[in-house]
Amino acid sequence: MNQSLLLTIAKYSIWEAVRDKFLLLMFAGVFGFFLISLFVGELAITESSATQAAILASALRLFSVFTVGLFVITSMVREFNDKGFELILSHPVPRSSYYFGKFAGFSSVALLISFLCFCCLSFYVSPSLAFFWSFSLFCELLIIISLSFLCLFSFSNITISFSIVIGFYILSRSMEAIQLISSSPIIGIGSMGNKFINGLLNTIAYVIPDLYRFTLTEWLIYDVEVIGSISHVIAQTLIYITFISFVALFDLYRKEL
Repeated sequence: MNQSLLLTIAKYSIWEAVRDKFLLLMFAGVFGFFLISLFVGELAITESSATQAAILASALRLFSVFTVGLFVITSMVREFNDKGFELILSHPVPRSSYYFGKFAGFSSVALLISFLCFCCLSFYVSPSLAFFWSFSLFCELLIIISLSFLCLFSFSNITISFSIVIGFYILSRSMEAIQLISSSPIIGIGSMGNKFINGLLNTIAYVIPDLYRFTLTEWLIYDVEVIGSISHVIAQTLIYITFISFVALFDLYRKEL
């Protein structure tokens, strides 16, 4: 793999985030949510710092995931429509270099966003807790970036790709709650329908990442063990990025110019 070519493609992706004012949007959004958390802190009667940290963390996580996913998809679609993809591959460029160059560029943008979140959260919690939370957010964004690539290569449509990414994210974040509801004694455990639903949910939960264990707000406000959770986050991230990238590269290599 040509490393210089990979770095060039990565730099272009970062420059695209600057040129399209995406980073300016992220700065404005993070700063705006920080100001809202300051206002909420004035309204809280007790534990104002914990309330501010919880609200700010939840808002930053959703804002980061939605905007990064949409930016990756729209950026790639524009490059396909402008024939930039064909122009790059008209040279002796391996498609894997193109993919990993783009992934490295968007990952650098995600790292910057995570750093901005770390800076804001450090006002309310200890830097170590803010670092673990922000690192987990970075891992979450890496999965979203790789999934955005896969959906775009498969469907080549902004609406469909973004809908699938967001649907996947919501399902992964809420899977634990869905499984708990399905196993409730009120629903009639033991029936054929309940067994089928439980089996289907367990299969889905086995396939998708445990995003409900990523970037938890409780890390910031409760005295919980974080190291073990971060180890799980790293393992899940490596597994799913490798798997999704393999499938995305397969779709990319069979894509006709």
